[in-house]
Amino acid sequence: HLWPELVFLYDKYEEYDNAIIAMMNHPTEAWKESQFKDIITKVANIELYYKAIQFYLDFKPLLLNDLLMVLTPRLDHTRAVNFFIKVKQISLVKPYLRSVQKNNNKAINEALNNLLIEEEDYQGLQASIDGYENFDNIMLAQRLEKHELIEFRRIAAYLYKGNNRWKQSVDLCKKDKLFKDAMCYASESRDTGIAEDLIAWFLENQYHECFAASLFQCYDLLRPDVILELAWRHNIMDFAMPYMIQVVREYISKVDKLEQAENVRSEEEQKAEERPIVFAEPQLMLTAGPSNMMPPPQAPSPQPPYGGPAYPGMGGGVPTYGYSM
Repeated sequence: HLWPELVFLYDKYEEYDNAIIAMMNHPTEAWKESQFKDIITKVANIELYYKAIQFYLDFKPLLLNDLLMVLTPRLDHTRAVNFFIKVKQISLVKPYLRSVQKNNNKAINEALNNLLIEEEDYQGLQASIDGYENFDNIMLAQRLEKHELIEFRRIAAYLYKGNNRWKQSVDLCKKDKLFKDAMCYASESRDTGIAEDLIAWFLENQYHECFAASLFQCYDLLRPDVILELAWRHNIMDFAMPYMIQVVREYISKVDKLEQAENVRSEEEQKAEERPIVFAEPQLMLTAGPSNMMPPPQAPSPQPPYGGPAYPGMGGGVPTYGYSM
């Protein structure tokens, strides 16, 4: 049988689908790696991609990632990942998952995250979570919350924080005694109740140094009267004194600024009262210049009486008609 020659003719006559089918049906005689990868990208039927993946998984599993790199532009990544999960070979295609994670596909992200958890690679998992957020955060956090390694439980608290579940995040940190993370998350929550609960927990467990550190980490969230009362009740005024000194200094600065602003306002009001009041009055006609005076209205000229001269300079009398005799 001349299977290599048949594949060569299929390729020359641009019957790429038939060429791939011939190579997969007769791999020992017709399959060549470079030729197969060159022809597979030209097929019209995308279903041949998944048959080729199964073919490589059966006959050439070590070359599977090279094939996937070639198929990447037209491959349905979600379908491919589900296929590898079904056949329980997801760990075999880790390089492929790494290369296509830039697409931020949910199936890719979740498959790679699960693989990193199985490998106990917490640093790689942290990098994956920070770089690609398209996955079920809460489900992953709930899974990591029960992990035996503390670094994965720490990532669970980080995921809760990223989804605004501050109380769960802080509680998980307290459980694992991740005091620094607990203080940071309480500060980022901007919630006075969470911060004061954390401080009260520190006092109950006699973590006085953590109490002093959290006073400055959550400084703008705390109420000075509450802190002073807690420190007095637990007889640890020395740990709270630096915080109280800072609070008093801040309040003195605010009062000084208020006094300065009040003094400036009082001076402006005093100057306004001393300034003479000048009303803008309209200028009288008598004091106005000649250019502003209007000419007085002229009275109408009187009518001449009957029998009088009609025009000035003319004699009076009754007008006569005709020639004088």
